[in-house]
Amino acid sequence: MGMLGQLGDMYKLQKQAKKIKKELSKIHVYAESDGVKVTVSGEQELIAVEIVDEAILSDKKHLEKAILDAANRATKKAQQVSAEKMKTVMGGFPGMGSGPQPS
Repeated sequence: MGMLGQLGDMYKLQKQAKKIKKELSKIHVYAESDGVKVTVSGEQELIAVEIVDEAILSDKKHLEKAILDAANRATKKAQQVSAEKMKTVMGGFPGMGSGPQPS
């Protein structure tokens, strides 16, 4: 493939990546831990922290642990969603994903 073809492919890749990024910003994933619910976007940005069970408010250490646990689990879910979305983009370009490779 010539240099112009490669540049065209890179432009397509960049355009698709921007589209995926926009889609990811609209996806929200949730995780709950011991009365705390955390929402993270597909771009792995923390959107919200909600106290579902107010009984946890009386134990600061337990609350802090629950927030960290829920945030970490929500972030991992967001990473998985993001990886799946990006796989669709990268898979179409040889050497960049699980798509067809040149023979």
